[in-house]
Amino acid sequence: MQKIPDRNFDALVKPTKLHRSLYTDPDIFELEMSRIWGQAWIYIGHESQVPNAGDYFTTNINHAVPVVMIRDKDDSVRVLHNRCGHKGAKVVDKQSGTVRGALRCAYHGWSYRFDGSLLKIPNEHGYQDTGFDASEPCYSMQPLAQVSSYRGFVFATLSDEIPDLVTWMGGAITCFDNLCDRAPEGEVEVAGGVLRYEHDCNWKFILENLNDTMHPMVVHESVVKAAESYIATLPPEAAKQRREAEIIPPFGASYENFENTGITGFDYGHHYDGGKTSIHADYSVDPDYHEAMVAAYGETRTREIYAFNTHNVLYYPSLTIKCAVQNIRVIRPISVDRFVVESWSFRLKGAPDTMLQRTVLYSRLINSAMGMVGPDDLEVYRRTQKGLHSPVNDWVEFHRQYGKDRILPDRIEGGGTSDLDMRTQYRAWKAYMEQSYQRGVDHA
Repeated sequence: MQKIPDRNFDALVKPTKLHRSLYTDPDIFELEMSRIWGQAWIYIGHESQVPNAGDYFTTNINHAVPVVMIRDKDDSVRVLHNRCGHKGAKVVDKQSGTVRGALRCAYHGWSYRFDGSLLKIPNEHGYQDTGFDASEPCYSMQPLAQVSSYRGFVFATLSDEIPDLVTWMGGAITCFDNLCDRAPEGEVEVAGGVLRYEHDCNWKFILENLNDTMHPMVVHESVVKAAESYIATLPPEAAKQRREAEIIPPFGASYENFENTGITGFDYGHHYDGGKTSIHADYSVDPDYHEAMVAAYGETRTREIYAFNTHNVLYYPSLTIKCAVQNIRVIRPISVDRFVVESWSFRLKGAPDTMLQRTVLYSRLINSAMGMVGPDDLEVYRRTQKGLHSPVNDWVEFHRQYGKDRILPDRIEGGGTSDLDMRTQYRAWKAYMEQSYQRGVDHA
């Protein structure tokens, strides 16, 4: 393999190609965890997962740093380092649950308030006249550098230099608005558990694939044909079976159809495909749901909400959402060739249960480990991870429609089959890795 200088990112990422070591080099992965996952706003969870004081949810903010999201007694949602200020033990070990009164370390019994401040040390008189000061922040379960919530979605960052969450989201924030505005009450909540799906490949593959519209008609060809053949056998009265099967064929749409959806990119690596149309655009509208929406918003505003129709929205690097289907996927890196995807379904508050049933059905068919679409994608990720170990070519290209992107003040727009999504992501990747975001350097 060609030797790439450790910190020469110009040698790794070029305008239309990137070096294969970005997927295979453990040292680059560790640097990504520090400079991207350690600096960007990372999705932690949703406020509805911790509805009451003492309710908590645990995760990692990158591959190694454990955090806990907990509802405080003042109703605020905190995100704390999940580490005892004494010996450093992880304080909360379960993924979710409820604590009464205080957080308590299982090692020496140090206890903490829900805001992370130190509450009590057993046998505390042993510290008298030792110079120990319990009020020092290092002995608390410390909050992350920044924590913020937008419409119930909680993000946190290890950086005190990255701009605030709303600024960081930029124009992509309208997708969160659309997701929540699809609820008659203007709010969503997590419904049920999580579909957790382990991938034995690099975490960046799934983000690149989200808005890659040159692959569906190839990768998903067999399952699309099977679904179309099944639909052709259904009698007219088999409405339920048809609704389920009809989720699949749009994944085999033509190049022309995908080109018309367009791709929109933003600073910090965010992007989405669609907007005016997407593969979800032809979904039928439940009459009871439409009635609830019109009662809440009026006919004109309801139609406006339906009309903004995206497919996959990426908030780089950790979260992708589907506004029209009300589910999200959360990326959790583990190592250079391993990551986990968590799929969460959301209930539209004020909507009939049929909407949640559709969301759960979609997740089961598309995003689960036993689904009909996600495993196709994983298979090509695996093949790519293996193939990139070959030294015959050091580069991965993304030339499609290069030079044809429309650069606007707050976004970049391109054709739906372009590689604009790759260019958006790796412009951000390079800026994070060079730490130019932290320094305020113009990287456009």
